[in-house]
Amino acid sequence: MAARAYWQGQIRLALVSIPVEIYPATKSGASISFRQIHEPSGKPINYEKVVQGIGPVDHGDIVKGYEVSKGNFVLLEDDEIEAVKIESRKTLELVQFVDQHEIDVFYFEKPYYVVPADDLADEAFIVLREALRKTRKIALGQLSVRGREQLISLRPCGKGIVLETLRYADEVKRAQSYFNEIPNETPSEDLLDLATTLIEKKSAPFEPSEFHDRYIDALKGLIDKKSKAKGKKKILEDVEEPETGRGSNVIDLMAALRKSVGGGAAKKAPTKKATATAKEPAKKAPPKKPASKKAATKKAEATPAPRSRKRA
Repeated sequence: MAARAYWQGQIRLALVSIPVEIYPATKSGASISFRQIHEPSGKPINYEKVVQGIGPVDHGDIVKGYEVSKGNFVLLEDDEIEAVKIESRKTLELVQFVDQHEIDVFYFEKPYYVVPADDLADEAFIVLREALRKTRKIALGQLSVRGREQLISLRPCGKGIVLETLRYADEVKRAQSYFNEIPNETPSEDLLDLATTLIEKKSAPFEPSEFHDRYIDALKGLIDKKSKAKGKKKILEDVEEPETGRGSNVIDLMAALRKSVGGGAAKKAPTKKATATAKEPAKKAPPKKPASKKAATKKAEATPAPRSRKRA
């Protein structure tokens, strides 16, 4: 079954219109949701709409409300909300072009694939794609869909174009409130060189398939194991956490970076004494000579004989 398009319409650049289709570039599946279960019966727990001090209420008595102050709500009817929704349009107007580095990463929200709607749209689509690539620009516009107007960007991606929904300015928290207390200092050249060496050592092409959510993998394994246990309850054993050293909080950054760059602790060169010990086996202590017969006789004479007990 072919994927369902998220949006179908035209991208308009001045007098040029390009029929396109937009498809989600991501899918859910990296998360696992749970239901609350009544253990004695094994049935899922449902929830009722209740009002404090009144109890369960009918669905027809429920309306939407917006809290303007604590405990005070403005009530809105469904038709009032529908009346202010943005009418979905079938045209995406490109209103501005910006350099690729001008948009901070936290404005990007969700990616979509953009493809020509038919063969007749191929030529204009390719012209737009290559023009964006040549100028290293990102196109901006506002897409009206499902009652909302979303800020979007377009950029070339391989043979196609990627559309990304963007957050509006009031949806992004200001970085200054978090970064203000960080010192504005320049690190020493030695530390900077070691850090850049470590980065270069660990640099490699990005392969997303090499990364997995280990928690989700373990959770799926646990669910699969318990589902095959024929109703037997399984208890997940506690895993002991490795002990962490509680030494000084002061970290020798230079030593840590050097150790990281070298791939482990640096090996000390063997001293002359250690080398000699490695080549020549250690001399064994000479064995003790057995005592002579004469010495043994004298020792026996000097030692008094044990007294025997008298029998009753």
